[in-house]
Amino acid sequence: MLRHLPEERYTARDIYIDKQGVWHERGMASSPDRILPTLDVAMVALHGAYGQDGEVQKLLERYGVKYTGSDPWGCHVSAHKMMAKKHAEDVGLLTPTFRYIDRVENIDEIVLDVTRSFHQPVVVKPIDAGSSVGVSVVGGYAPVHLAVTNLFLAGTKGVLIEELIKGVEATVGVVEGLRGEELYALPPVEILPSDTFFSYDAKYSGASKEICPGRFARPVSDALMDAARRAHEALGLRHYSRSDFIVSPKGIYYLETNNAAAVGMTDESLFPKALASVGVTLPEFLEHIVERAQR
Repeated sequence: MLRHLPEERYTARDIYIDKQGVWHERGMASSPDRILPTLDVAMVALHGAYGQDGEVQKLLERYGVKYTGSDPWGCHVSAHKMMAKKHAEDVGLLTPTFRYIDRVENIDEIVLDVTRSFHQPVVVKPIDAGSSVGVSVVGGYAPVHLAVTNLFLAGTKGVLIEELIKGVEATVGVVEGLRGEELYALPPVEILPSDTFFSYDAKYSGASKEICPGRFARPVSDALMDAARRAHEALGLRHYSRSDFIVSPKGIYYLETNNAAAVGMTDESLFPKALASVGVTLPEFLEHIVERAQR
């Protein structure tokens, strides 16, 4: 993002927060009260806890700083996978059957129910992590129990167990106000993961294959783009987002939505590839988002 912000229009500053919570600017340790009052707009690209869950956004609002992406509530809802699924269901989107475990003492009972009532294997994922961190595909009581237990030991606040939907993975970006459209849906990206599913390693190793536009029939592409728009609105998101789906013979299944902070802007990220497929450069996109944030 720093590389592609038009230098003739903006002075971009790299602000980094380390894992101990110390803020840095230009490599020097600093603090929010020294940095934030000097900004016109903050471009939030902080994955994981504090970035995509709305906490940094709360801090920015406290200092009166305009910023790109969703407000704290939209970030919180989209980052919490069960809440996001519920909102998606409310607007008619199909989602995999799931069970939610929010307490360690409920693990035995729910895992037993899952192994009896779900086809195996199943998908086990932390409730609030991005980039497929901590996600596993396992089957049988002991492996599922171990996967859930390990996530709680790692500090997750809850675990989602979903039925495994077999099909083609797809992701669709949405940008507000692009090309005169209230919600402009980018072409679906078809994902051919190098792993059993689109895991963290599959996403960032460069080994997976991504095709954009995806090789979907026109009605399927249209349905995917419509579902991404509906998810963006249902979750109360702002500026841009990217929603993930599985296209199966039983229908299009909604998985989750990445709010702007979690969308991804690396060389391996899917969103920039989708933008490029419709002739939108990153400088054009970033300028558009900064303008939206300044309103």
